[in-house]
Amino acid sequence: MNADRVDLTNTLLWLMLIGFGSVMIVSAVTGSVRLNADDLMFRQALYVGIALLAYVVALLLPMRFWEFAHRPMMLVAIAFCAVVLLPGVGDTAGGAQRWIRIAGFSIQPAEIAKFAVVLYMAGYLARFEDNITDRGTLIRPLMMVGGLAALLLVQPDFGTVVVCVGVCVALLFLAGARMSHVLLLVVLGGLLFRVVAYASPYRVERLATFLDPWPFANNEGYQLIQSLIAFGRGEIAGLGLGAGVQKLDFLPEAHNDFIYAVVAEELGLIGALLLLVLLSVLVLRMLRAARATGDSFARYLGYGAGLLFGIQVLINVGVNVGLLPTKGLTMPFISYGGNSLIICCALFGMSQRAFWEHGDVRR
Repeated sequence: MNADRVDLTNTLLWLMLIGFGSVMIVSAVTGSVRLNADDLMFRQALYVGIALLAYVVALLLPMRFWEFAHRPMMLVAIAFCAVVLLPGVGDTAGGAQRWIRIAGFSIQPAEIAKFAVVLYMAGYLARFEDNITDRGTLIRPLMMVGGLAALLLVQPDFGTVVVCVGVCVALLFLAGARMSHVLLLVVLGGLLFRVVAYASPYRVERLATFLDPWPFANNEGYQLIQSLIAFGRGEIAGLGLGAGVQKLDFLPEAHNDFIYAVVAEELGLIGALLLLVLLSVLVLRMLRAARATGDSFARYLGYGAGLLFGIQVLINVGVNVGLLPTKGLTMPFISYGGNSLIICCALFGMSQRAFWEHGDVRR
């Protein structure tokens, strides 16, 4: 194990994204009447500090520790996702019961679930990859992830379910599961998501809004319309950093789920595409490093972290530009939110550790 195996290019990209995200969060909250900008900026600085510490801890802990912890971590995630649903424990906001408030800060079990799914799938596949074409071997992780997904749906957190299930199925495919089994899972998953979507009136409204937001301009379509206006105002070069208008309480969650719209308005198409390029390069390099990792657990861990970031970026951008229904998913390393930033940095640190221990420097 040599220190030169830490991917310095990936580390630089990661730090650039965190720095860029912090600048855009400051810009997004400055001038807001509804938000306490000073408090949010202080919290973001604190979150960045904790996230950097989480990265260092994840980088220093050996792979054998994470491999040992993959099953206990899944049980911890399930416990948190169950506890948040208890009356008087989970905090409700915007019709969703997704947070546990402690001493002025919040724990979001959905973010713990993402971390646990990546870790659990890596550990499971490392143990059973030789039998992955077996139906029994394929069903066991789906039942575990499916149980976690069911708890997330009750909150409700449909976006996190899509991310977790997507990572699970993608890792099974990479491990060598039969194409027929993977396609069957995709079809069944699509049918299940359709049933879940149409089982709740608010999800039906979101689907209708996604297809044509303008008739719902004053309610369900408001966020998407304001986001599209931000993209239109930004044009090619943008209005300039800090000069955006939509963030001034026109666009809800401008510092969080819709920060990409703020980037597009202030830095234009050029800035928005450059951010996508940085994120894409980081994800692709993480996947490439995972492929060059000799140990099975370390390889699937690297794949899982890269896939999680990539899927979440695609969904966040899709929501911002109106290609996907509105979901409460952050953009990794860019959006405001301590839970998301800490978990993403920990996963990135673990992927770096995986290559540090088992990577091929000649890749």
